[in-house]
Amino acid sequence: MVRPHQFSPNPETAADNHFQRPAEGSDAQRVAQDAYRELSVAAAALQAQGVRVHLFEDRGERHTPDSVFPNNWFSTHPGGHVALYPMYSPSRRRERRSDVIEMLKTEYRVQDVIDYTGLEPDGLFLEGTGAMVLDHLARVAYTAQSNRAHAIALERFCTHFNYEPMVFGTADAQGQAVYHTNVLMCVATDFALVGLSLFSDPARAAQVRARLEESGRELIELSADQIAQFAGNALELSGRDGRVLALSQRAHDSLTPEQRGRIERSARLLPLSVPTLELAGGSVRCMLAGIHLAPR
Repeated sequence: MVRPHQFSPNPETAADNHFQRPAEGSDAQRVAQDAYRELSVAAAALQAQGVRVHLFEDRGERHTPDSVFPNNWFSTHPGGHVALYPMYSPSRRRERRSDVIEMLKTEYRVQDVIDYTGLEPDGLFLEGTGAMVLDHLARVAYTAQSNRAHAIALERFCTHFNYEPMVFGTADAQGQAVYHTNVLMCVATDFALVGLSLFSDPARAAQVRARLEESGRELIELSADQIAQFAGNALELSGRDGRVLALSQRAHDSLTPEQRGRIERSARLLPLSVPTLELAGGSVRCMLAGIHLAPR
């Protein structure tokens, strides 16, 4: 996790991130303070559940307004593999930090770092586990079509990491594509949260449904309104007493009691209050760069 000291919604990404909201009428310093507090409280809540958290600081020297969402610029994989991703927005490319990678090498067994950032000059982007929702068990990379998930970059990742790409188009009520797959769906051990109604092709939605069910997941469908409340932007983590599903309070509150019950048969719900951070167009899952490496 990265704790921001100078948080503000990023105007560079606002054009095609329709989940993003300006901090209208709010004092910039107050917004930054609220974001810092929300991240701090969220990290402490995860640690209280026995989740190991590596917390890095962003003091604002490099002008990286979206640094709170590190899952987009790197990912980690069993076997000691780390991937670095090509980012669509120039300001987001500055989020990449050598100290994060060095920490991973020190604390975990890292065999190699596969660097895709050289694709940026050619306009080929793939924003990590925002652009892809990875089914680590069935080896499927679910990917919504967008300018942040180029087919060539996706093919290279899937070839290197042995995933099958499953690509689909999306459209909200205004006909706008969903900018990142991880606001649309979450694949956990026993269940999957997914907003199939936002798929632009019903036949493709049916194929994704079938693929998830074939993998043994219980499918929990989310409405378009629940997706707008970030209910799909959740991440299953390993806690001290078993699995937890980290999501925002706003997302949690949008779920029905029946949906919550189905989730809690497999994982404890862990709602985190991050309303200021959600102004940037992402939520709890975006704030977490998962570690799938063996500790040293």
